[in-house]
Amino acid sequence: MTPVSNGDVGIPPSLEWKFSQVFGERAAGEEVQEVDIISAIEFDKTGEHLATGDRGGRVVLFERTDGKDHTIRKDLEKKDYLVSRQPEFRYKTEFQSHEPEFDYLKSLEIEEKINKVRWCQTANGALFLLSTNDKTVKYWKVQEKKIKKICEMNIDSPDTASNGRSAGQNGAASDFVFPPGGFPSLRLPLQIVGHETNLVPRCRRVYAHAHDYHINSISNNSDGETFISADDLRINLWNLEICNQSFNIVDVKPVNMEDLTEVITSAEFHPTHCNTLAYSSSKGTIRLIDMRQSALCDTHAKIFEEHDTSGSRSFFTEIIASISDIKFGNDGRHILSRDYMTLKVCSVSY
Repeated sequence: MTPVSNGDVGIPPSLEWKFSQVFGERAAGEEVQEVDIISAIEFDKTGEHLATGDRGGRVVLFERTDGKDHTIRKDLEKKDYLVSRQPEFRYKTEFQSHEPEFDYLKSLEIEEKINKVRWCQTANGALFLLSTNDKTVKYWKVQEKKIKKICEMNIDSPDTASNGRSAGQNGAASDFVFPPGGFPSLRLPLQIVGHETNLVPRCRRVYAHAHDYHINSISNNSDGETFISADDLRINLWNLEICNQSFNIVDVKPVNMEDLTEVITSAEFHPTHCNTLAYSSSKGTIRLIDMRQSALCDTHAKIFEEHDTSGSRSFFTEIIASISDIKFGNDGRHILSRDYMTLKVCSVSY
């Protein structure tokens, strides 16, 4: 992104967007497959890793490679020009997070599209993240593991030893021949740890059967132990280590569905206060709730809404007022919301 001056005094320069990196190659005239369309994207807190989810249920991880330059500051100060380096990412790994399913009780097809991806706290060099489709949230662990190989079979006889080594190196013992009378002693094969590593993704938890409506948001808590999942009418609180039980903390479903006037569109935990979260609605409101007040947060601690001074509301104005996503700032003092037409910043004061 570079500023471009238009020549007029007093008018700020416009912004020109340019590609920094492009992953994947597409031949001329080749159509983009629907399963390859990105449906979710998320940076981790450090900015060193990037996760994307697509309509095919896959999660692709990238890692930053330009942040490992340890140039001495004095050498940089000697230069007469400013060194500007664009962030560079490289492909790390990918895995199939969700598969298409069918709900036989409701006769409903559940597509594999990834709706949200959220990074969790790292531990022991492993990466942890949450991914969700319309109905199921999964907790993933991605860790590097060293590959171990057998170098030789440790057999006394020279002839059989050569056979054992070839069998161990090839990884198969189909050509191995036992000597007459067997071996005089039993020994374990020698092993060496190779320098090669392999990234192994593993699903640690599956959080299912807790939402009757499509999940639109997931957000992990600052305590590192809990997270929330939100659909159109409810928000559930989960523990990362317990997948068969959740607590309903927000429920906007009326007794009579004909009285329904708004739905939940997004939910987000506060970045530092583990008891505070915010959720937005299709009416353009943002509610800040405190889980210390009650188990079921029927009332909000604070509400952010824009009052219509004109007094003329139509079906079109209600559509464009619907908030599609909200995000806390890093300090937790501001909330950024996005609707169909604008971006709004709300100040959170305690």
